[in-house]
Amino acid sequence: MTTLEFSYSLQKLSSSLKPFALKLTRDTDDANDLLQDTMVKAFTNKDKFTEGTNLKAWLYTIMKNTFITNYQRMVRRGTFVDTTDNLHYLNSGDVLVENGAYGDFAMDDIQVAIGNLEDVYKTPFMMHFRGFKYHEIADKLEIPIGTVKNRIHIARKLLKDDLHMYKHRN
Repeated sequence: MTTLEFSYSLQKLSSSLKPFALKLTRDTDDANDLLQDTMVKAFTNKDKFTEGTNLKAWLYTIMKNTFITNYQRMVRRGTFVDTTDNLHYLNSGDVLVENGAYGDFAMDDIQVAIGNLEDVYKTPFMMHFRGFKYHEIADKLEIPIGTVKNRIHIARKLLKDDLHMYKHRN
């Protein structure tokens, strides 16, 4: 098989490999990367393909092996070796401890900013935040839906400005 024929066959089969790549990765961008890696490997190893055998099955095998290799590499990146006497292999992602202090400070700032809002803006904003739909808020407060949307918009803007100002003060 000539290089041109091989290239044409690869191009023709690439569309049938895409669903398999999506099934493996569950992400469109990762699937496109996997498909591209598969095609590059197939083209660079075309001399290893035996003419008369199933090219599609060969490509599926390359894709599956490439996916497994990439996955194993990703897992290894998150693993480090403990050099104590026990020599444990630990996955660093499982032992991650976060300091919640910054988040607590931010939540306090947000609560203060919401408390500073006038009730006319705070009430529809908090109702929307709690999951009420615009029409439900309008019915409950007996105001037009456009007014509800406007007050929520203004509340968001005031909160953003207040939090931005607060951030730059500290």
